[in-house]
Amino acid sequence: MTFIALITSILALAHKASAHFKINYPTWRSDTFNEALNYSQWTYPCGGVPDGVGNRTEWPITDGAVQLTLHHPWTYLFVNVGLGSSVTNFNMSFTPDLMNVTGQGGFCLPSLSVPMKVSDGTNATIQVVTSGDSGSALYNCADIVFRSSAKVPAGVCKNDTGMSAVIVGHSSTTASNSSATAACPSSTSAHNSATGIAVEGIALAAMLGLACVFATGAV
Repeated sequence: MTFIALITSILALAHKASAHFKINYPTWRSDTFNEALNYSQWTYPCGGVPDGVGNRTEWPITDGAVQLTLHHPWTYLFVNVGLGSSVTNFNMSFTPDLMNVTGQGGFCLPSLSVPMKVSDGTNATIQVVTSGDSGSALYNCADIVFRSSAKVPAGVCKNDTGMSAVIVGHSSTTASNSSATAACPSSTSAHNSATGIAVEGIALAAMLGLACVFATGAV
């Protein structure tokens, strides 16, 4: 391979990686970065990965979390969920309002609960949808089983320095500030209530339709 061809290949791979994202927790259905697996994150609803691939993560019925690695300078983000062992309809959302995340790196949504009553042992699939400057949507899924005894592993939910998020249409904005603290809503309660949550490394605003800021720490 010539030097120019090598550089072209490297740049092409870098561009591809920058346009995609990863679900770190719960464990995603499959590694859709792996070209050998012939999956594509552009494919609805789960990046081309069919049911039955990968394992189910035991996930809390209340106060779950979704940890991502984002590669765009900014990203529109939706996190949806559907119940069942073979989900075709992601008809509930952990992010009922469009979220705009700024920054590249680790990003966590903490204290998530399915917006309806579920029983211990219920199977479900979490679908993460992102869109950046290309305007096209990218998809990944993580299969879970709800457990009343499950807890988010210590240190899993964290945000890299410089990450921030706002609900589109809200005037609230944030900047990275490791000393800032505030109350943040829990999806287990009504949208006009709030509970304190600590998340490592960033300030994060306006989750679930209300402005909030997370402080340095870990969930």
